[in-house]
Amino acid sequence: MASDMIFRAHINLRRLPITGQNDNPAAADVADEPLTYRIDPEWAGKRLDAVAAILFDTYSRNRLQSWIAEGYLTVNGEVRRSKDKIVGGETISLQLPPDLLADMLTEADGDGESSFVPQAMDLNIVHADEHILIINKPAGLVMHPAPGNRRGTLLNGLLHYSAAQAGVPRAGIVHRLDKDTSGLCVVARTLEAHTHLVRQLQAREMGRIYTAVVVGEVPINGTIDAPIGRHARDRKRMAVTDSGKPAVTHFECVERYLGCARVMVKLETGRTHQIRVHMTHIGHALIGDPAYGRRLAVLPRRIAEVPAVADFKRQALHATRLSLIHPGTEEPISFEADMPEDMEHLCDALKITAADAVREAEGKSRG
Repeated sequence: MASDMIFRAHINLRRLPITGQNDNPAAADVADEPLTYRIDPEWAGKRLDAVAAILFDTYSRNRLQSWIAEGYLTVNGEVRRSKDKIVGGETISLQLPPDLLADMLTEADGDGESSFVPQAMDLNIVHADEHILIINKPAGLVMHPAPGNRRGTLLNGLLHYSAAQAGVPRAGIVHRLDKDTSGLCVVARTLEAHTHLVRQLQAREMGRIYTAVVVGEVPINGTIDAPIGRHARDRKRMAVTDSGKPAVTHFECVERYLGCARVMVKLETGRTHQIRVHMTHIGHALIGDPAYGRRLAVLPRRIAEVPAVADFKRQALHATRLSLIHPGTEEPISFEADMPEDMEHLCDALKITAADAVREAEGKSRG
């Protein structure tokens, strides 16, 4: 597996300078100042609403179509139709409606207050500059407000870290990690950086390497190429299905234990629950996975009863390495994060148990 591969993105989309003043920069980015982009010829032939959905991906395509019809989203200063085709070289501007913040209350919690509020949070920031943040997310932290997790998310923490994050889609969150997956993620600090990073993801040019502890006798390495879509019966889960979207996962076994192993996993695509679904699909579910695991049914009893295993209540998955092209310098950069304490403890316990089993087997053979 090419875990050290660096990917280079070819970005031809740039944001134009924004004009206008406001005493509150964050508020200006959210409501007062237009968000403006110039489109290169490579976008020629695409529908206006399709391009808008990529550029302004924090808003639904239906909402963007409404804003196009109402004149909030213009091309070269002119009102156009959603179905109109891009020629290349145009300037697309989105003047957010003044009631946008009120609209955001549709995602309010039970007391009628917006979920998108700053909250003090101890963020583990691995790297910070004017363009990006690299964050080592702990397990248990939800990335974005959603039903059941309206507050206390990474988005809330980012808004507290810097008010300017309010002017970037999803407060700069570019890709997501599951709540109980730990590890590295990149956050954009400007709209230009956000567009740059989104393009890298869409072109599969951002390197993401994960560490997972899985059950079973895993092959030395392999590739799983199987489409992923919503589960036919359980809509909260994903599954390999013919009607799903293309998904490719590469894996390599780096350490074997007794009835399980530690693997490195490289994502080529980024589907919801991709690693968890794909590894389960080939019979190697992640230890502790509450949705796809079934770990106690397939692990040797000796391993299943190890406290570090029996008490591991999240999927054993950590985003170990992140490689990308820096949106400011255009240079390749990469970051690594060691496994968190709970996964280190899990692997140590598995190594000890496996070593004890080997010693016992050797003793019996000599006897």
